[in-house]
Amino acid sequence: MRKDFPDHHDADLVLRLYDLRREPMMRQARKAILTQFWPGSFDELSAIARLEHPLNESYRQVASYWEMAFGMARHGIIQPDYLAEHGGEGLWLYAKVLPFLPQLREMSPRAYRNAEWLVGHSDTARTILEDIQTRMIRLQAERKAAS
Repeated sequence: MRKDFPDHHDADLVLRLYDLRREPMMRQARKAILTQFWPGSFDELSAIARLEHPLNESYRQVASYWEMAFGMARHGIIQPDYLAEHGGEGLWLYAKVLPFLPQLREMSPRAYRNAEWLVGHSDTARTILEDIQTRMIRLQAERKAAS
């Protein structure tokens, strides 16, 4: 059952999620995925799924972390809008794979289902995702102009 309003349990979970994000290995993985992972095609996205890819470990760690966190909202453990306010980084990753999600789902039918659920059931998540997509378009244009 979806929670309509956050309570102190939601705050505690968000703080615990934040603590996990500060763990050194997780911090390194997050930085790698946020700065080095910009798939421009499905081939680039699927390449990271190969164990020999240099970002594979970071990708798996970050993607599974955010899917776990977003799954808490999907299963009614944490209020979705409250989690979305503190989960923008997970929505950045979702925005990066979203153009290729249909192809990805052919390989992995459950890929990003919790992120998709959050965006579909939280006005806050949807708004944040739209803002991220707008910023990504601008960043990609800037990167293209610089090269």
